[in-house]
Amino acid sequence: MKSYTLIAPAKINLHLEIIGIRPDNYHQLVMIMQTVDLADRVELKSLNTDDIILHCGHPDVPLDRTNLAYRAAELMQQEFPDAFAKYGGVEITLHKHIPIAAGLAGGSGNAAAVLVGIDLLWELGITQASLQELGAKLGSDVPFCISGGTAIATGRGELISPLPSLEGIYAVLGKYHSLEVSTPWAYTTYRHEFEHEYAQEPATLFDRSQGVHSGNLVKAIVEGDAVKIGGLLYNDLEKVVLPAYPLVSQLRTEFQRHPNLGTMMSGSGPTVFSLASSRSQAEQLYHQVRAAITDPDLELFVTQFCDQGVRVV
Repeated sequence: MKSYTLIAPAKINLHLEIIGIRPDNYHQLVMIMQTVDLADRVELKSLNTDDIILHCGHPDVPLDRTNLAYRAAELMQQEFPDAFAKYGGVEITLHKHIPIAAGLAGGSGNAAAVLVGIDLLWELGITQASLQELGAKLGSDVPFCISGGTAIATGRGELISPLPSLEGIYAVLGKYHSLEVSTPWAYTTYRHEFEHEYAQEPATLFDRSQGVHSGNLVKAIVEGDAVKIGGLLYNDLEKVVLPAYPLVSQLRTEFQRHPNLGTMMSGSGPTVFSLASSRSQAEQLYHQVRAAITDPDLELFVTQFCDQGVRVV
């Protein structure tokens, strides 16, 4: 039986701005996203049956259709019934290294890997753009997780515009293992508190979304200026998550106490990250935060920016 092993990197947000509400009632977002080499490994094998079988050794990962990876396999079955009839079902094994419910797109990355892996298993030859269109049906982060690297994401996050790759930048990630922040709660709370600031007209929504393309952070990325990038990190959702979750706020403050290029919460949290210009600076920061916060529930990771999304081993 054919099989593939794929690497599914985590992502962090360098910029997350909420512009307004779309006609479909989703938030209009403008984000700059970056993959890092902290990654899950996803194995796919063909089956001689019509089943989707999902395995994962992590006790908190569901093994049914509430898992995006499972739904990605279902979607491929629905979209390509002839190939499904020819090749059969799929067995998926997730080896989790990205922390769960961390705002790092671990679940979206797993789904992206399943889409790419089934494309290979079934010899479909789908273009990356078409895979991203399929991924958008599963979740807003899935299209970016397929391509990865450094990119602007607009719409509800599914419209991807690549940016030049960033090299030599490291990140230290911190996340309390038992702490989760509901993404729907974060966006709903933000809307409740800040809807009066939203752009109301479609033209204004478009103009503000396009503004990031010529903004200072994109200029810093084009120049490869890590110091400027660190100083321009931005996340609207910090306004609601940090006051409601003191542990996240305290972790962010602790990161900021030590030398780094910039500190921010990723996505809707609860992961906090700081950027570093070298592995040695990142490792020093890791040890400083670990020494200051001895709580064994705190997970810390040293990782590096990478220039791609899902890839085959």
